[in-house]
Amino acid sequence: MEKQIGGRPRQIEVEDILRASRAVGMRALSLNAVASRLDVSAAALYRHVEGRWGLERLLGEQLLGELQLHDDPAHDPVQHLLSFGLQLREHSIEHPGLVTYLQTLFPRGEGGRALLSTEVEALVRRGYAPDAAIVLASAVASTTIGYAAAEESQQLHAKELDAQRTHATQGLLADAHLHQPHSVLPQIDSDSYVRLLLTAAIRGFVDIAPPGRDVEIFLAELRAIGQGI
Repeated sequence: MEKQIGGRPRQIEVEDILRASRAVGMRALSLNAVASRLDVSAAALYRHVEGRWGLERLLGEQLLGELQLHDDPAHDPVQHLLSFGLQLREHSIEHPGLVTYLQTLFPRGEGGRALLSTEVEALVRRGYAPDAAIVLASAVASTTIGYAAAEESQQLHAKELDAQRTHATQGLLADAHLHQPHSVLPQIDSDSYVRLLLTAAIRGFVDIAPPGRDVEIFLAELRAIGQGI
């Protein structure tokens, strides 16, 4: 039951739910957690949000709306898309649980649409048609979100992961075929590794879809490459 104030149920607004949701955090977000923080019943929240999905969208879209993308006009398409990906990754990591929200569906609401629209406009300024820009921006966002999700998972299991990583490295060093090539590889920290992977992926995207190329043409080329595999 909702708490009574002077014989009447306590009244809450969307702003109250949003404030409580931010205090709970995206990772621990639930109807019960927010209701408890507001000292009301979970049923009271349904008057303002559409269940768990609505609650996630309320907080997730506000967090996304706080990401102001920086665009350097001097950047070529690869550099620009890399900057976009890195900014999205950093913002996701700064808000634990946000990347899981993004991984489920992006864009889902106003904040995500605004980000995608901003990125499409930036790519159009670099010679892309709007439809090709949407494809590229979505591809980079999906790739970035996947990397960020893996990073967040590793952070959550950092203590156990260190032991597993040591065990895996020992296995590589003991392998007759993998020991020598593994031993000469440069040591790269996880942040640099993600940046390199993202750069390589984006370079591939832009190589297949340079400014001015029609979407149907590069999609047909990609389908042809994978035909019969």
